Amino acid sequence: MTNKAFKPGEVITYNVFYAVAGIYVNAGTATFSLTEEKVNNIPAYHVVGEGRTNSGYDWIFKVRDRYESYFDTSNLQPLKFIRNVDEGGYKKVENVTFNQQTNTAITNEGVFKLPNCVQDVLSSVYYARNIDFNKYKPGDKIPFSMFLDNEVYDLYIRYLGRETIKTRYGKFHAIKFKPLLVKGTIFEGGEKMTVWVTDDPNHFPVRIESPIAVGSIKVDMMGYRNNRYPVSSLISFR
Repeated sequence: MTNKAFKPGEVITYNVFYAVAGIYVNAGTATFSLTEEKVNNIPAYHVVGEGRTNSGYDWIFKVRDRYESYFDTSNLQPLKFIRNVDEGGYKKVENVTFNQQTNTAITNEGVFKLPNCVQDVLSSVYYARNIDFNKYKPGDKIPFSMFLDNEVYDLYIRYLGRETIKTRYGKFHAIKFKPLLVKGTIFEGGEKMTVWVTDDPNHFPVRIESPIAVGSIKVDMMGYRNNRYPVSSLISFR
């Protein structure tokens, strides 16, 4: 797949709202920034995703996460993945090097064989932004493979159609889908998460809703800059 959705310099910020007794409170922030670099002389997009709970909510479930992905600009295949997370006391540092020629991943635990067109946690988000949803009808599954914790998972995105959604930033024409998740320390497995992305060529998320290990969260996009295209899906500000 080739990139038609984003460009280097893009930065998108989010607020994370945590449900307490049915009322959502602002409990954290997340930022995704994109640059272009080289990995072993291969032009690559470098995405850094950082998420953290606000200090006032650390006592509930402290999160200090940093994810990095380097993926080939020509085909969006990952070249390198770095995960440094602290989630409710669970800490993990992971470094993965992908070899496209041999279809392998090298981690601290060894060398693992991969299928064609595998993604990492972060590159899968940018891969999904390049899906042409016009090819699908509501209910269709769009498959992809992801390498995580030394395992390959066969996952999919279930396309749910188009709708208008009102977020804390504004009202958008949006594309709605549910990704099949791998169970982790925060998110439950299965089709529990719902994602809305802009119904314009940028396809960046404007809202995410999901149950988590303790309660549920709602994530709203609160700022963006250096998009590849005008955000024509925005109907009105809040």
